[in-house]
Amino acid sequence: MSDKYLFQAIDVSKRFANHTALNKVSISVPDNSIYGLLGPNGAGKTTLIRIINMITGPDEGKLLFHGEPLRSQHISNIGYLPEERGLYKKMKVGEQAIYLARLKGLSRSEALSQLKFWFEKFDIIEWWHRKVEELSKGMQQKVQFIVTILHKPQLLIFDEPFSGFDPINVNIIKEEILNLKSQGTTLIFSTHNMASVEELCDHIALINRSEKVLEGSVKDIKNKFRSNTFELLLANCQQDIKPYLSTGIDLIAQTREDELLSIKVKLHDTISSNMLLQTLMPVAEIQSMHEITPTMNDIFIQTVEANELINGSNRNDLE
Repeated sequence: MSDKYLFQAIDVSKRFANHTALNKVSISVPDNSIYGLLGPNGAGKTTLIRIINMITGPDEGKLLFHGEPLRSQHISNIGYLPEERGLYKKMKVGEQAIYLARLKGLSRSEALSQLKFWFEKFDIIEWWHRKVEELSKGMQQKVQFIVTILHKPQLLIFDEPFSGFDPINVNIIKEEILNLKSQGTTLIFSTHNMASVEELCDHIALINRSEKVLEGSVKDIKNKFRSNTFELLLANCQQDIKPYLSTGIDLIAQTREDELLSIKVKLHDTISSNMLLQTLMPVAEIQSMHEITPTMNDIFIQTVEANELINGSNRNDLE
């Protein structure tokens, strides 16, 4: 396998009684990247994350870490922040953070030094001697985030890392995720926040009904789902624009506001954007033009719905 991947899952399957949680799922996580693990609730994402962390094992398939079979000794190089947080509510915050850091292999002095730095950076140092139950959900999240990254693992896995945070603290965590990547860390995170995926991820895999239905770089996937649709703002165009559009240019919508006409068009594969401009220039002044590119949210919905239709057809064929 290629050295460029820090982690790979190859044809991984997992079943629980009569339920298939994963069916021959393969993902390849490039080294020093941010990799989004996406899918509807119940798709199998958390099962895959638990398998990567060796909390449970696969029924079939291979798991590779730096090209080697994943073993227990690799776990010290993995940090995991689960969606269900698990701090001991009756313990004092600082005492518990030191305890968890020691479990990750840090000495007491190392843990104390690094924790003080992070607690000050996250503005929670005043809660050091308070009990966990006295903290808000957001502050508890900060403590767990700090403890997860403290031992500087090569691979960090976050399951819904922005859950419970207000917009200001979401931005703080996003900034730290980007800082970790800049320092050489590889990150896998599962989230339903498609805006965060678009903002942070280099690559994604989309799982639906226990199977991977999409994988690749965010850039390549967005290009694949381009619909060749453009929006233009026209001036000095007094008449309906439709009769002036050449064959291969479909008018989707047009709205007029004062002296300006806004139009949305879809181009056939034989028509370039330059040809569109050449068609419009004799009849209007073009003030702006931009391509309407699909968002990751659009791609998520479109892919899952298409997969559901296929699964529905397959089920009907079997009846």
